Amino acid sequence: MPSGPPAIAIFGPTAVGKTEVAIALAELLRERGGRPVAVSADAYQLYRGLDVLVAKPSDEQLARLEHRLVSMEPLTSEFSVAQFAERAQAEIDALLEAGQVPIVVGGTGLYLRAALSDLDLRPAPDVGLREQIEREMAELGHEALHAQLPGEVAAGVHPNDRKRIVRALELERMGSRAHERSEQLWSRQLRHETALFGLVMDRERLDARIAERVPRMLAGGAVEEVEQALVDGASRTARKAIGFAEIAAQLRGEAEPAQVAERIERRHRQYARRQLTWMRKLADVQLVDRSGDDEQRTAEAILERLDRVPGPWGFASRSGRHSATTT
Repeated sequence: MPSGPPAIAIFGPTAVGKTEVAIALAELLRERGGRPVAVSADAYQLYRGLDVLVAKPSDEQLARLEHRLVSMEPLTSEFSVAQFAERAQAEIDALLEAGQVPIVVGGTGLYLRAALSDLDLRPAPDVGLREQIEREMAELGHEALHAQLPGEVAAGVHPNDRKRIVRALELERMGSRAHERSEQLWSRQLRHETALFGLVMDRERLDARIAERVPRMLAGGAVEEVEQALVDGASRTARKAIGFAEIAAQLRGEAEPAQVAERIERRHRQYARRQLTWMRKLADVQLVDRSGDDEQRTAEAILERLDRVPGPWGFASRSGRHSATTT
């Protein structure tokens, strides 16, 4: 394991303000002589061309804190979590080796895990087989395909979860087996000493921030981004970004702008709930409630917690290392 300061992870639900807090924390670390660099753990910020839709850091924010793994792939790329894990882990390893402080920032649970821990990944999707199964689902219905799954696998997949049904059946036909529980994918053993900070906010405040973000996004260029992405042939994975399908429907004349805004807002709220659920299940995560705090005070609260961790962390002292992640 490389010597130097440990990594920090800042994650949480959509619209909670992860980027702003990471930048504020980075500036505090620089005052102590640290050299922080952000590593994005977002499944869609890695694509070029969807800047507004997926709320990438702005040019001003990028000038304040370097972000790795943002806008690194063309929209036509079918980028997998296994590929992301290789890239993210290499970035983190290199930063630690150089004595820099990786601040892993993201809201995509699987990608955060892929950056910080070795995952028990199943084989990559077979595009032809997946298309065949999706055609079967369209013809037979998701209930019929769910019934084809082995009992122990079917028990862990909701009968209405079309995406997981397709993936589980795909793995079965490839001679593999889907994880029965998401925890089987995630090792509690982190690759490096990492302080895990989960940002939370009371529900009303978070919903209000989402409600403010969506119309700003739609008016700020997201519609034009999706229109161009469709022309360019955006990949299946890129099209899964929240808002892409809804805006595409508007462009086809199948939905009015007000309907699109309402649907995107609802999907973001639902996604935020799921993010909060898995975040609270993670071992060793320190929850930081920023309901009444701006990014500066939130960053200061995180730094105070870092200072309380037994042993030197390379910020206040550079003489050694600490031995474990703490809560």
